[in-house]
Amino acid sequence: MTNVRVTTEDFPARWHMFGGRGLSARILTEECTPQCEPLGPENILALVPGVLSGTAAPTSGRLSVGCKSPLTGGIKEASAGGNAAQHLVKLGYRAIIVSGQPADREKRWGLVIDTDGVRLQDATDYAGMWNYPTCKKLLANYPATASAICIGPAGELMLKAASVACTDKDKARRPTRHAARGGPGAVMGSKCLKWIVIDPGNARVRQPADPKTFRERCRAFSKDYLATRHHFFKYGTSAGVPFANAMHTFPYRNRIAGQNPHADRLDGARIQESFEQRGGGMHSCLTGCIVRCSNVVHDKDGNYKTSALEFETLALLGSCCDINDWEQVAELDRLCDELGLDTIETGAALAVLMDSGGMDWGDADGAIALLQSITQRDESGLDICNGALHVGSKRDHHRIPHGKGQALAAWDPRPLKSVGITYSSSAMGADHTAGFVMELGQSDEEALIASQEEQIINAVCDSSGLCSFMQPTLDEIRGLYAAFHNEEVDRERIANLGWVCLTDEWAFNDAAGFTAADDDLPTCVRDEGVGPEGTLTFQVPVDVIARVKVRQPARERLFIGGSTGGV
Repeated sequence: MTNVRVTTEDFPARWHMFGGRGLSARILTEECTPQCEPLGPENILALVPGVLSGTAAPTSGRLSVGCKSPLTGGIKEASAGGNAAQHLVKLGYRAIIVSGQPADREKRWGLVIDTDGVRLQDATDYAGMWNYPTCKKLLANYPATASAICIGPAGELMLKAASVACTDKDKARRPTRHAARGGPGAVMGSKCLKWIVIDPGNARVRQPADPKTFRERCRAFSKDYLATRHHFFKYGTSAGVPFANAMHTFPYRNRIAGQNPHADRLDGARIQESFEQRGGGMHSCLTGCIVRCSNVVHDKDGNYKTSALEFETLALLGSCCDINDWEQVAELDRLCDELGLDTIETGAALAVLMDSGGMDWGDADGAIALLQSITQRDESGLDICNGALHVGSKRDHHRIPHGKGQALAAWDPRPLKSVGITYSSSAMGADHTAGFVMELGQSDEEALIASQEEQIINAVCDSSGLCSFMQPTLDEIRGLYAAFHNEEVDRERIANLGWVCLTDEWAFNDAAGFTAADDDLPTCVRDEGVGPEGTLTFQVPVDVIARVKVRQPARERLFIGGSTGGV
């Protein structure tokens, strides 16, 4: 972007088994200076489809967006659904790498990728536009085959909780699928890149080297998923509210408790009940998805409101702020999608503000007004959009639940030891998607092993392009890789691909200045309890957490457990 030009390079043969998160980590490790200013010209934004994206593998179109995070100061990968990844790789491109920074900071640019090639064009007339109007205006000029990636005002203002939005597969092509965590939208905004449009035209699905075997393995994978795993996400993640609440892992009032007495009003069952009268329902966010976990929410008048209203959003924008009306959370969710904000970080920041006396608990209208105020550059609104740690530090508040500067995801780590180890040790900060195991009563050693194994599985899954809700095992992924490339992929090799991804990420953070002291959770999580009589705290010793970075012997469940193997 410094010279406002596009170049196309051959994909390195040595990277043929890398995609998604693994390729993003490799690009950043080799081409980005870890000590760089995250919002400066030396940072890189990498948009990377998975190894299997664009193929006939089921639910395999995830897009990884990587950068040095302005929120954590370390490496970051955030994943999104939608069709952009499949469209990009069908056109033959394995990654978009955005580097540099234009001298004219007021101008905006768009990137067009289609069968005619790749080109930048002036997009200044989109400056300041919210995401829904941006996509409606942009895609009106392109056929129904096109998809878009864009940022909202939060990204343009380079706010640290800003997301990158991707359009879903529905006819309206709404910007509802967000690579949200860690502020990748701020990095895209620092490059003055407002949007990317990808039109694959009639480009074919990517063809495997061994079509017969690949087809058979795709069919077997799909059949087994539908028969044995589909029930986990049949009604979307919002259905997890009562289970999390029962386990004392549902954040309430900035995590002073792990149960919300009003959780029933946030239960995804209430959303399900609205479908019959209002319309809406369950849908797939990307072509080829068989999970169909995304809910489409309509308002009382039957008009579209948002998609999808996820568990994490209900937990952070809802329960953590004592906002106990799913329809008010839907309003906040739509606003975050429009502005381009991570709902987890935004909800956590609002909760810290409320906990420190800056806003009344449960003030949904006040929260909406505060977020809307960022378009007028209101300082209080800008503070919220720079994250929970920023708000808490500015207000000198003692309770700021975060990991490496990133707000904890919804699942509270005090009842779930392995989740706490993942939050502590992941190079990404406190991401539940880095390695999530829903298992109570673990010993420290059991939690350590489960966290490391799940982090390896998730690194492979995030690199493959498969959605983690497919719960693929390493055996299933290696079988698809082997047939696609027509080469042997044994268990050691597939696990090593996950380990290489993790070690690349840890090495980047080490070079950026992270130390062992950063692999821990704050005292409010270690000392303040939840659960019966407040007895549950996170007490895993730091020397146990440190052993995550030492490869443990591979166990059978690493290959047969799947990416939600602890559920």
